Amino acid sequence: MTSSTNPFGIFAGLASALIWGTGDFVGGVATRRSSQFKVVALSALAGICVIIPAAILAGESFPSGETIAWSLAAGISGAIGIAALYQGLARGEAATVAPTSAVVAAAVPVLIGSVLESLPAPADMIGILFGLVGIWLVSSTSSDRQVPARSGMTLGILAGAGFGAFFVLIAQVDEAVLFTPLVFVKVAALIFGVVVLLIQRNRLPSLTENPLALLSGVLDTGGNLFFLVASRATSLAVATILASMYPAVTVALSVVILHEPVNRRQGLGVILCVAAVGLISL
Repeated sequence: MTSSTNPFGIFAGLASALIWGTGDFVGGVATRRSSQFKVVALSALAGICVIIPAAILAGESFPSGETIAWSLAAGISGAIGIAALYQGLARGEAATVAPTSAVVAAAVPVLIGSVLESLPAPADMIGILFGLVGIWLVSSTSSDRQVPARSGMTLGILAGAGFGAFFVLIAQVDEAVLFTPLVFVKVAALIFGVVVLLIQRNRLPSLTENPLALLSGVLDTGGNLFFLVASRATSLAVATILASMYPAVTVALSVVILHEPVNRRQGLGVILCVAAVGLISL
């Protein structure tokens, strides 16, 4: 039996938040250079190159057709979320889109569970309330930035819905396998990005045109792996709470490196959103 206070598990959970948050920041910067769908495709390709060796080293068997189907659906949902998140970050709305996406992503599984099973627990309800207040605060800007803020919040909600659906769908896969479902998740994301680019009559990206997109894919996959380690070295609830701190990293990097403005109300909103994710994940 694992302990919720296992130091290695806590370290792995914090590492996943740090890597995920950094990956989101890098992906947002990469999207300033090219289409978010090019970034999604390159990111997924890089993730495939990382996760396949991990699956081989783990000696996992080929997953069932049902697991593959759930994984592909999860991959498409996640890709939609990533595309929306990267677009919002590229517009300089990290303080709005990152915490909003985190709250919605955490709330979606709770709300779906309340419909299929039972009403949310008191901590979940308080967390959702904190999240709504936090989203309202992070969207508070001066009058000349109201339109970009609303756009960032819309993208954050779309991103969170995609991520939330990803969590629900990926939870349906066979528990006997861990890495191979992620291979199909990345394959689905790659196909999604390529198909959208073809529909838009946009050329496919080369492997060298946007190295930051490849880096974001490696970081995203690394965050996934550290989360898996954390969920086994400590309790799933603790791992989820720690990993869900990633928006704070994204916002901090955007403020420090890109000098994006964050007023006091937005800062308080970010804190409430992070607290909301923790409460919903309990």
